[in-house]
Amino acid sequence: MTNTEERDMMDTKVQAKIRLDFKGIGKPGRLFFGGKNTEKAAEEIRDQQVAMFRNVPIQGIQIEDIDMSTEVYTVYDDINHTEVAYAPVELLVTADTLQDILRFIARDDFRKVEILEPSSMQLSKYEIERLLFRVSQEMRNYRDYLERKYNNR
Repeated sequence: MTNTEERDMMDTKVQAKIRLDFKGIGKPGRLFFGGKNTEKAAEEIRDQQVAMFRNVPIQGIQIEDIDMSTEVYTVYDDINHTEVAYAPVELLVTADTLQDILRFIARDDFRKVEILEPSSMQLSKYEIERLLFRVSQEMRNYRDYLERKYNNR
């Protein structure tokens, strides 16, 4: 492969559809007032995250469309023995590189990714090394986040 072909591959934007399901856990109210059901909690978390996606720029990512039309669904959590609701959202994003999409993939709410463009990719040895390094970074950041979250309880 020539240098110009490699540069063309690196300059190709990646368009993807990413599904995130935001978890909502209900909070019991005091006496008869102030409680939140699980579906409402999940919808509120989804609304907060969507507002951030709309208003906070992410380097290397352009959010083309945000679809919140999928219904909130509820499942039973065997560990906590409670009902947990999930509010799905689908993001249509255009990323400068495949690496830029990793920040969505490493999220706890991540469920699915569909690469729309390009239909095929060829990565050089150097690009694969960079991609794997970025995966390692994202996983390390997520592990640090979890440690901070659970050590502060």
